[in-house]
Amino acid sequence: MAPTTIELTDLAATGRFAEDVALALKVGDCLCLSGDLGAGKSTFARALIRAVADDPDLEAPSPTFTLVQSYQLRLSIAHLDLYRIGSADELDELGLDDALTDGAALVEWPEKARDRLPRNCVTIRLDGVGDSRTATVTAPEEFMSRLERSRAARRFLKKANLGLAARRYLQGDASTRTYESIRPTQGAPLILMNAPRQPDGPPIRDGLPYSQIAHLAEDVIPFVAIARWLRAEGFAAPEILAEDLDQGFLLIEDLGSSDILDDQGRPDPERYRLAIDCLARLHMKAPPVVGLPVGDQQHLVPAYDSRAMLIEVELLTAWYLPRQSGEPVTEPQRQQYLDLWGDLIVRLEKSEKSLVLRDYHSPNLIWRDDRSGFDRLGIIDFQDAMIGPSAYDVASLCQDARVTVEPDLAEELLDRYVAARRAANQDFDEAGFREAYAIMAAQRAAKILGIFVRLNVRDGKPGYLRHLPRMEAYIAKSLAHPALHPLRSWFAKAGIGLTES
Repeated sequence: MAPTTIELTDLAATGRFAEDVALALKVGDCLCLSGDLGAGKSTFARALIRAVADDPDLEAPSPTFTLVQSYQLRLSIAHLDLYRIGSADELDELGLDDALTDGAALVEWPEKARDRLPRNCVTIRLDGVGDSRTATVTAPEEFMSRLERSRAARRFLKKANLGLAARRYLQGDASTRTYESIRPTQGAPLILMNAPRQPDGPPIRDGLPYSQIAHLAEDVIPFVAIARWLRAEGFAAPEILAEDLDQGFLLIEDLGSSDILDDQGRPDPERYRLAIDCLARLHMKAPPVVGLPVGDQQHLVPAYDSRAMLIEVELLTAWYLPRQSGEPVTEPQRQQYLDLWGDLIVRLEKSEKSLVLRDYHSPNLIWRDDRSGFDRLGIIDFQDAMIGPSAYDVASLCQDARVTVEPDLAEELLDRYVAARRAANQDFDEAGFREAYAIMAAQRAAKILGIFVRLNVRDGKPGYLRHLPRMEAYIAKSLAHPALHPLRSWFAKAGIGLTES
């Protein structure tokens, strides 16, 4: 790929470029910093390390004499200076290969060992004297694509009059979206959502990809539409402050960092009670059944239809069950499973329908202690919202996938929700709701069990496996409902013994 040249007018511009590169870095990247003495290699390296560390005052000394300086950050960084090495063979002693296995590396004076450096290394040549300089980047296409995306984010911020703001990485989710904390020179921090339009992927059924069957958002338009609808209805979704719908950049309000867990990472009953009250209020409102305007487009909230529910529960037979049993699921076994789910989904046809936010649980609910009423509960991550059984989000909260909600608290929340709905409408069908709750809780757990195993096997993210016992206990509780006894028998025949604790 042709080199890219970037003009850096002053030291602050060099620091911002280092931030842009830092947000493009991933494990295995080797950045070779070239240039004459005084060209700014150490300045650039120090700014990049501080950006990754999110610490503007971090001591980041030049490794001129130590040869290598290591930083154990969210992305480990090894900073090497090869000016004083006598032979390229010394790279083995400096541990470059190990550094690239676990993180990224910055290499000053790479000319000293060019033949021993990775073939896919990134070269950043800095030229100039004083505060201004030119950076010339030569890199494989894959890295250049990442860097261009990061620079596009900077241009988006510039259009929003935030070109001088500091950018810092924020922990993302299991999706392809990424987030940044944007720190303006004045004012409160903001959030940048970086969600490029995703390709549909290969067709897997009826000529459609998984994302379309399961109604997953493929761009930022659904997020904008649902956020504005929720805010108009009195809920604390983030305000959209700037948008580039084509590129997939959103600048949104930062609702805060406190969650609905206590200091020990357990569900805080007070906060969970407000969260269930918020759902009860949401489900008293008519869902948006007409197109929601976003720019010159319309977003029609999709229905949580049987095809979407079935493709989700298939994740259990595709990923979770083979892991548990050690062998593939047979076609008759799979078909019986789907037939049972088909019968359960038919039972949902008469259940109450509302806006289903789809991921209404602790990672996406923000506690705002300085607010009052429903404004105390910030809500995020609702771009996949659909119109479906109200019980789904109640199950999502009461059977939180990331933290154990003890049975007593779950029952209290469920009873509290039912009481609020009956107080508002004496015709509220409690028995029908509780049956829908058991079905949707089991459906959601089946999906998540499959997803967590898939994240491990396909995506190399084993951390999600620690949540399996919790989800197994949740689905066991749901299968105890009489409506799900046939499905419970199927699990038993499959050799999967599920217990509630």
